Amino acid sequence: MRDVTDSPRLVVASANPHKVAEMGLVLKGLVVLEPRPIGVPDVVEDGDTLEANARLKAVAICKATGEAAVADDTGLEVDALGGAPGVHSARYAASNGSGAEGDAVANTTRLLQELGCIPRGRRTARFRTVALVRRPDGSEVVATGTVEGYIAETPVGDGGFGYDPVFVPVEGDGRTFAEMGDEKHAISHRGRAFRDLARRLVEI
Repeated sequence: MRDVTDSPRLVVASANPHKVAEMGLVLKGLVVLEPRPIGVPDVVEDGDTLEANARLKAVAICKATGEAAVADDTGLEVDALGGAPGVHSARYAASNGSGAEGDAVANTTRLLQELGCIPRGRRTARFRTVALVRRPDGSEVVATGTVEGYIAETPVGDGGFGYDPVFVPVEGDGRTFAEMGDEKHAISHRGRAFRDLARRLVEI
């Protein structure tokens, strides 16, 4: 394990405690994470790609702090829905007025309603995460992580967050991410993206 004094130091753009906790677990011993300063406002995520949204957040925090910042954006891509909700995953219910932005239960409810009785073989999906570091000199490091799976017919499990209760990874044992707890980080999209990001940072 690297000496923590030699590890890159990054200000976390996200204020989502679930995301920050996952980052901390995945990057422990590889990167030193510093919390987003109190008073820094949320960034409007109006980019049309995951990378664009990650960049918006990282640039804003980098400018506000004068330090290198790390941000990510994640989308759930469901094949039967043409890749939706994709970049709109966190706002899926809000986009049709069925829930508030960031309401995980409402987002999941809309997803399951739209899939309806589509059989398991056609409920294929993937989580995709783009992680991005922005430095004060304008340079960037970008990494992507993906995990394939399918959407369960009903939510199962109390762990994780977001769509975890309905996402079953093909590399797992039939449990949803919400049932796997911290085990999911070994194969998850976010785990893969941030491990790749850490590798790229220490190679520079």
